[in-house]
Amino acid sequence: MSDERLFSLRNRWFTVTVGGTLALAAFSAAVGFIWLPSAQSDQPFQGIWNAICSAAGVPQQWLRASSATPVPLMQTSAVAMTPQLLADSGSTSIGRGATLSLRCTMCHGVRGISDANSPNLAGQYASVVYKQLADFQSGARRNAVMSPMALNLSDQDMRDLSAYYAYLPRPEALRASASSSMPAPDIVSHGAPMRNIASCASCHGGIDHKAGSPWLEGMPAAYTRGQLQAFANGTRHNDISEQMRNVARNMTPDEIDAAATYYAGAQP
Repeated sequence: MSDERLFSLRNRWFTVTVGGTLALAAFSAAVGFIWLPSAQSDQPFQGIWNAICSAAGVPQQWLRASSATPVPLMQTSAVAMTPQLLADSGSTSIGRGATLSLRCTMCHGVRGISDANSPNLAGQYASVVYKQLADFQSGARRNAVMSPMALNLSDQDMRDLSAYYAYLPRPEALRASASSSMPAPDIVSHGAPMRNIASCASCHGGIDHKAGSPWLEGMPAAYTRGQLQAFANGTRHNDISEQMRNVARNMTPDEIDAAATYYAGAQP
């Protein structure tokens, strides 16, 4: 029987076991508290010490000498969407919006129906139009044409334009369900739950409508496809809580094409 002590550095098994455990713990700590947090691009994770503190759950004010709010890497939408937003627009607002819309006709059509692969605005929810104009103005959404157009609009201008386009009647062909011309693809009617994709119809009409979500029937396929691709690659990021980015980045190119083609099927 050996007289060698179990908990001794001379015991090779004890040394290897304890050393391996410590090495594994150090590796795990380095990955969890330094490498993974440092891979994040947000300001609170910049620098090794900030990465360690952030991973450990230290309050933000402990990480900086000042209490200044960190600057976001990208501008996001600041519009609070509610079902009551712009619900009480009057005739004066609609009339003023009609005058303001004259500068919009080249892309969005004289009566809000586009022939230029721009979104159709006739009958679009006022809150949707208002949010997009506000996001173009703030920089949360960028476009070479729309960003300069929205830059000098006042808040009342945006409200009036939204009221006018919501007042315009949607053509009968757009009000009809696109299913009359083609069956809805699975991504529209059922989504893909295993990939965390809700059905398009659950937010954009057909099954339910979520405040701030536009109707899509009759939208040009090129426009819808381009916006889904922009959400997927992150170049468009004005969706509140990243709901559209989370959906689009999990969609396949075929599903994006199917959704865009389906919704375009109701064009007049």
